[in-house]
Amino acid sequence: MGRQNISTGGPWEAKLGYSRAVRVGASISVSGSTAMTAAGLVGKGDPYAQTIQTLKTIEAALQQAGASLADVVRTRIYMTNIDQWQEVGRAHGEIFGTIRPATTIVEVKRLIDPEMLVEIEADAIISQG
Repeated sequence: MGRQNISTGGPWEAKLGYSRAVRVGASISVSGSTAMTAAGLVGKGDPYAQTIQTLKTIEAALQQAGASLADVVRTRIYMTNIDQWQEVGRAHGEIFGTIRPATTIVEVKRLIDPEMLVEIEADAIISQG
């Protein structure tokens, strides 16, 4: 049961010493992800668009680890404004509506970039059958 570190090559990974995701056996943990891409922040001011992009980032990390969104068993959603929970929840529901992982939504004071509205972590377990 080896360890596989998944990297997106982003500058923060090396500076802070973390991986986008880590797979050990059938378990995968995806670090807190946002709507930041190589081209910049997607969906400035739009919590729905940021959530969709964030989930695309998570999906890409899962795919690199040999998994898919269907393998997600838990998400944790951090928002800078809990009053926007419906837009974030709508995006999460569109992606996970039939998968239905356990989830938590909490409000935080701020994220690393003041224009980021949402950050999401995910845990997945690859089923063996």
